[in-house]
Amino acid sequence: MKVALLTDCYLPRLGGIEVQVHDLALHLARRGHEVEAFTATPGQRGERHGFVEVVDGVPVHRMALRLPWELPVNPVAPTEVRRRLARGDFDVAHVHMGVVSPFSTDMARVALGAGLPTAVTWHCLMERSQPVFRALGHARRWAVAGAALSAVSGVAARSVEAVVSHGAPVSVLPNGIDAGFWAPAGGRSTGPGGRTDRPLRVVAAMRLAQRKRPLAVLEVFAAARRRLPAGTEVRLALFGEGPQRARLERWVEREGLGGCVELPGRLTRERLRDEYWHADLYLTPARLEAFGIAALEARTAGLPVLARTGTGAADFVEDGVNGLLAPDDAGLVDALVRLVTDGVLRSRIAAANAAPPPQTWDRVTALAEAEYARARRPR
Repeated sequence: MKVALLTDCYLPRLGGIEVQVHDLALHLARRGHEVEAFTATPGQRGERHGFVEVVDGVPVHRMALRLPWELPVNPVAPTEVRRRLARGDFDVAHVHMGVVSPFSTDMARVALGAGLPTAVTWHCLMERSQPVFRALGHARRWAVAGAALSAVSGVAARSVEAVVSHGAPVSVLPNGIDAGFWAPAGGRSTGPGGRTDRPLRVVAAMRLAQRKRPLAVLEVFAAARRRLPAGTEVRLALFGEGPQRARLERWVEREGLGGCVELPGRLTRERLRDEYWHADLYLTPARLEAFGIAALEARTAGLPVLARTGTGAADFVEDGVNGLLAPDDAGLVDALVRLVTDGVLRSRIAAANAAPPPQTWDRVTALAEAEYARARRPR
């Protein structure tokens, strides 16, 4: 099958959608499909204006314009992409949507208008934007036109269903993970009850942007630390970069937590994996998280995950089995205190997380193929 992946953002930009679409392209190719990507993201050397760059064996059509902040917008791209899709004799188009996806929105219209079987996957929660999406009517029109609609988690799928309001089924097509890469060889090296001969280590990884709530990571940790029994040693490392860094550094200094809180910056996958292998708990307070790939990576590395209910993390974290889920930040504080002080529970959860999650790439790629088959069915 020849597949066109259409997305606002792609490598070399680094983010959830960018990395996931790139990895999906590679795994589809390994299953024998011919894959090409179309994006409004410039190439590593600034390639734009339709330049075709081969990235890890996948042709990438760089439909970017030279715009401030590299905005993924190109109002003149539809005509050229329509021509390339027709000339390329593609079997299916797979469009990837974020909260604001001007290029991908245009690409869904182009693919459906050209009569190409089309799958559309949302990587976001629409909760705050539902009135806008209902008014625009894109998703509803795509459903009527026969597109196969999906989202990356159960909560995200329900969000799309509320916008479509047409009775069209919305499947779950999750993000994928290379379980063999993240799982520690030989299991986690912890002592009895999950304790080690070092201070217990809590980790988090995210873009340091307000939407991800990095300050809440620090606040939850600090509140839990105040409630721990005297003499309990616990440390926090928050990995990532972003516009909130200076604010976080000021907060750490003001609260006098420099001795137990680290902000090491963004790490490579290999270094982040090593940090997870030597940590004890993973904390994410995000509220508008459609999936949570960093939390899935931590869970696959064997870490008990503390996360909010009503987010995509619930698709791979069963409360009390793979971690603890809480309805709010106060609940996360309670959960963190519980896991820090209960080594038996930590060990039981870590043992459960030694099993790979359902979102391995072989399963996710098979689900993608099922979406393509659904898009190709006669209406």
